[in-house]
Amino acid sequence: MSTKTVLTSADLEEIRQTALGAANPLGVAADVADAVETGRLEDPEDAGQALTLAAEIAESRSKLDAALRYADRAIEAFGDRDDSQVANTRAVRARILFRAGRDDEAAAELDALRPQLTTQPDAAAFITAALVVGKRSRQAEEWLTEAVKLSLAERAATPGEPDEPASADDAGTLFFLLQQRHRLRHALGLQHDHHDNLAERLETRLANAGAAPAAAATTELVFWPQAEFDSLLKQWPALAEQYGADWDEHRARLEKELVRLTGTGRTGLAVLPATVDGLSKHGDPAEAGTRTAYARELTTAPNQIPWPPERNGACWCGSGLKYKKDCLPRSRA
Repeated sequence: MSTKTVLTSADLEEIRQTALGAANPLGVAADVADAVETGRLEDPEDAGQALTLAAEIAESRSKLDAALRYADRAIEAFGDRDDSQVANTRAVRARILFRAGRDDEAAAELDALRPQLTTQPDAAAFITAALVVGKRSRQAEEWLTEAVKLSLAERAATPGEPDEPASADDAGTLFFLLQQRHRLRHALGLQHDHHDNLAERLETRLANAGAAPAAAATTELVFWPQAEFDSLLKQWPALAEQYGADWDEHRARLEKELVRLTGTGRTGLAVLPATVDGLSKHGDPAEAGTRTAYARELTTAPNQIPWPPERNGACWCGSGLKYKKDCLPRSRA
């Protein structure tokens, strides 16, 4: 597609899907980079993502000098952000350095990213991919194994937390570590161990859960519009512990929970708008059973709000602001 006009986030995603089949992929990469330089991005915050895309296109055509320039500019464009998107770009940069024969620099980049294996759901995939490009598959397996052991040890040290996760949702980032490690060990021809067995059990449970007719009710996805939230805490101040001390915290909790659920493979997510009157009909709002019963009712209500909205669309919270300017950043706070 031509990139001589303003590029939206959707345009960048389309380019990602189609660029490699274009007649001149390198020209597409150059045009995307030019859009950043000339201010033709609808959302300037997409600059890092756009330049990373340009780097990956150039890498795919073995234009490593150009790919590295794009990757370096992407990291610069991200500024002081410290999230999975930035980490992915750094892993892309390490991958390019490996291809260019600059192994020591690539290894240093990945060493700095290694702690994210236990905190970012997608880190296992992009760090492993970079190490495999550098012909360090065994090292990737060792890193994943150590990260799995660390995550399991942290679970064991948490009071009331079972040693083995009951589901992919319960496992969180650990599930992605186990899954990536299991696939890599299979590719390496290694014999199954107990961590491989755990990965298979969790994958089976996830598949079975996906076949269920409906997800279980969850109070964590109950959403109080601002007027209802203010009324709720005015009448029951103690509920600030469950829903947040103010509306900003309430929305941040919801956004982070939705991001976490997405990281475990959940799809079709929605927030459940609630009212004080609706809650009160189920009994004493101070009782956990009352809140759980109301949440269960809300999962069948017709006014659920699908999540996530488009970045440039209206935010799900009803503030009137764009999602990218309101609740999207709350997951990183």
